[in-house]
Amino acid sequence: MPSATLTDSEIEKALAELPGWTRSASAKVRTIQRVFEFSDFVQAMQFVNKVAEAAESANHHPDIDIRYNKVTMALTSHDSGGVTNRDIKMAKKINDIR
Repeated sequence: MPSATLTDSEIEKALAELPGWTRSASAKVRTIQRVFEFSDFVQAMQFVNKVAEAAESANHHPDIDIRYNKVTMALTSHDSGGVTNRDIKMAKKINDIR
């Protein structure tokens, strides 16, 4: 069963406690996202692999874009059509990994 999507004010409140995360500018799909920057590609990939393990354990997978030393993580609950508490929890886990 899909999770309930968060309201705009609930998302803003959650983002206030998630350093670096913002709302996506895209009007098509509501997401939260963060860009992480590393000293090189190897460190970026080590981070991505740690996130992959956490995501697999949580059964909630971010969209990941890797550009050399920059990694963009985007979270949305596709089955719910927007940002849910699952996304907020995963964002916290990702921040903890960093």
